[in-house]
Amino acid sequence: MSQSRHRLADVLALGPVIPVITINRLQDAVPLARALVAGGVRLLEITLRTPDGMAGAEAIIREVPDAVVGIGTVLTPADLHRSIEIGARFALSPGATPKLLDAAAAADIPFMPGVATASELMEAMIRGFDAVKFFPATAAGGLPYLKALAGPFPQARFCPTGGLTEENAADWLAQPNVVAVGGSWLTPATEIAAGQWDAITARAVRSRERLKGGAGG
Repeated sequence: MSQSRHRLADVLALGPVIPVITINRLQDAVPLARALVAGGVRLLEITLRTPDGMAGAEAIIREVPDAVVGIGTVLTPADLHRSIEIGARFALSPGATPKLLDAAAAADIPFMPGVATASELMEAMIRGFDAVKFFPATAAGGLPYLKALAGPFPQARFCPTGGLTEENAADWLAQPNVVAVGGSWLTPATEIAAGQWDAITARAVRSRERLKGGAGG
């Protein structure tokens, strides 16, 4: 677990913004990844929300070597093991069952379990996960809640996702217990469907400039 934790820290150091990507058409996966990498965004969370999610991630890993691909919406140990098989560099979940946490603790892949409550955070930390995905960030209490967690859990680090925007992401990154932020604003579905890759590259550049300085210490 300690090795995986160090590798997760190395991955997150490439942030601080992680686009949360939904692949509706397999043919969009590679050009979308290339557009983001061209804009300086290398960390990509490919969600398993659609049938083409895993295949899209596999194509990106194969064809876009500068992309650092993570698998999101990991719900079961089987999802986790498949992520490892295709060569994903990290994995994330929107929540975490004891079975998934145990599987992730035993697996050789950096993993960020999803938490929305103090009790869920405790379950994750018991198993050695001190960097977690805070989801759904705004609906689960927003910045006030995240600040409140810093008191009893000073060692915990968060990647808030859910409701973040280009306009408010910097507020989250300014928090000392935030290591990265995730959001879908970088990859609007309408632009993906229209193949507007230049627009996505421009937004990636703009977001990175806006969030320069990274996460809290």
